[in-house]
Amino acid sequence: MGKRLFGIDPEVVGQIAGEIKEVVALGVQMGVVVGGGNLFRGLEASSRGVDRTMADYVGMLATVMNSLLLQSALETIDVVARVQSAIEMREVAEPFIQRRAIRHLEKGRVVIFAGGTGNPFFTTDTAAALRAVEIKADVIIKATKVDGVYDRDPVKFPDARLFKKISYTDVLTKSLSVMDATAISLCRDNRLPIVVFNLLKSGNIKGVICGQAIGTAVGGEQ
Repeated sequence: MGKRLFGIDPEVVGQIAGEIKEVVALGVQMGVVVGGGNLFRGLEASSRGVDRTMADYVGMLATVMNSLLLQSALETIDVVARVQSAIEMREVAEPFIQRRAIRHLEKGRVVIFAGGTGNPFFTTDTAAALRAVEIKADVIIKATKVDGVYDRDPVKFPDARLFKKISYTDVLTKSLSVMDATAISLCRDNRLPIVVFNLLKSGNIKGVICGQAIGTAVGGEQ
């Protein structure tokens, strides 16, 4: 969305694609989970009278739109990418199949996971955690609009404190806005580390992958 109030900013999509290309050039296997909030927010729509189940399905379709545009941006710069959707739509995307996804990754292709989990009442965060566990990822890197995990909203509170490291348990007990509780619990149960960082700063994706001290590391007991 960039600085727009709604929709898609092609420049932002191109920037993200370029940074993904830098990571792929390092030989890193990368799967991407894309949300759809720039087009439609199911939870917000349900609060205004839309049936929650239907609203969530529309939100999942929005993630497919974003995924296809990211795929196009990657292919424009010679990065081979595949979109796998949890909601079957064979004309535009492959169905999600775990073994096929892993095979794509082994061949150096970027796999973009669309359609959430394919079920209502689950967030994009949970979809990311689920897909990461299924493809046996080493880490989830969660791109946000802030520098990491804070003790309170840094937009509203200038004195908010940034955590460099924090445990899954602390995220849950302190109700910190990292991921929803289901996603955090899934990562904790599978010992899958998370790094939360600012997507808007150029070079951060590669920096996180290369082990630089960027953002907040969420993991075992600190």
